[in-house]
Amino acid sequence: MASYQNRAIVLNQRPDGEIQDGDLVMTESPVRSLGEGDVLVKTLWLSLDPYMRPRMNDAKGYMDPIGLGDVIVGESVGRVIESRSDRYQVGDLVTDYSGWQEYNVFPDDAPMVYKIDTSIGAPLQAYLGVAGMPGRTGYCGLMYVGKPQAGETVVISAASGPVGTVAGQTAKQLGCRVVGIAGGEQKCRFVVEELGFDACVDYKAGNLDADLKAACPDGIDVYFENVGGAVTRAVAPLLNKGARVPICGYVSAYNASDMGAVETPFHVLKALDEPPEHRFFLVTEWQDQHQEITRLLAGQVASGKLKYRETVAEGLDNAVEAFKGMLKGRNFGKQLVHIAD
Repeated sequence: MASYQNRAIVLNQRPDGEIQDGDLVMTESPVRSLGEGDVLVKTLWLSLDPYMRPRMNDAKGYMDPIGLGDVIVGESVGRVIESRSDRYQVGDLVTDYSGWQEYNVFPDDAPMVYKIDTSIGAPLQAYLGVAGMPGRTGYCGLMYVGKPQAGETVVISAASGPVGTVAGQTAKQLGCRVVGIAGGEQKCRFVVEELGFDACVDYKAGNLDADLKAACPDGIDVYFENVGGAVTRAVAPLLNKGARVPICGYVSAYNASDMGAVETPFHVLKALDEPPEHRFFLVTEWQDQHQEITRLLAGQVASGKLKYRETVAEGLDNAVEAFKGMLKGRNFGKQLVHIAD
C-alpha cells in the first residue's frame, strides 16, 4: 500500500450560535493500512448540507451529535484507489459518507455506500445534489408526504437549492401550479425562467406576506418546508383545508444559540384553527428505493429535463467558509467542495 496523508476537518469545540474560528479545525494523519475486505477511497467531491450544523450541537436530535474530535459528517463522491475486496475494484466511483476528509477507508460491507453508474451520463457532482441525497429528499418528501395532485398549488421554500429544485420541478411534471420562495431577484428569476416554476416570491424584498398571497390566489395545497421562521408564518394563513406540509428542515434557525427556544414550523402549524397534515421526514425512510430514485433523477439530469445550479468551493481548506456562507444563503444552488479530479 502506498503511503497517504489524510487531511480532515474535525469538530474541535461546539459552536455557540454562528461557527467561529477554532470550532472546526484541520488535522492531518497517515491513512491506516488496509485489512482484508477494506477499501480506500480518495474524495473527489464533498457535499455541504444544512443538516450538518445542528449535528455540531450537544443535543440529541433526529441524528446523533458529532463527537468532539470527530470528522464533520457529510456525503462525498470518491474513487477507489486501493482495494482488498472483490466487491470494489480500483477505479470504481462511489458515493459514501466519508465526511470532510480527503481519504476514507471502509469495510466492503459498509452501509450507505453505492457505486455510481457512469453510463447514465450525469456529472459526478450531481450525485451529491439533485441526483443525490438532496434530490432524493426533495422527490420523496414531495411524492410520499406532500402527495400533490394535478391542479393543486405547491409552494417550495429555498426553491433554488437542490432539495427545492427537485421538489418543484417534480411538482410541475405532475401538473401542479408551483410557487417558489427564494432570497434575491437573481434566484427568483432562475426559479421561474430556468426551473419553470409559475412564480417565485423574494423573501428579501420586504413584502413576503402580500407577495405570497398574490402568487397563491387559490391558497396553498402543499407546502414543502425547508426554511421555517417568517416564511412559515407567511405560508400558514394561506393553507387550504386538507393541505399537506412535508417538513424537511428549518435552516433559518440552525445558527440559534438555543435551539430549544426556537419557534419551529410545528409550533406555527399546530397553532392554526385547522392544522394541516404535517410531519418531519428523513430521506432514509425510503432507503430501499435509493438506487431506483437515483437512476431516475440522474437520467433527468443527463437528458436536461432536470435543471439545477451549483456553487463550488475549491479544496478542503475552503470548506468551512463555504459552509458558513451556505447557512446564510450566500450560495446559489447546491454547495459543493471540489477536492480532487
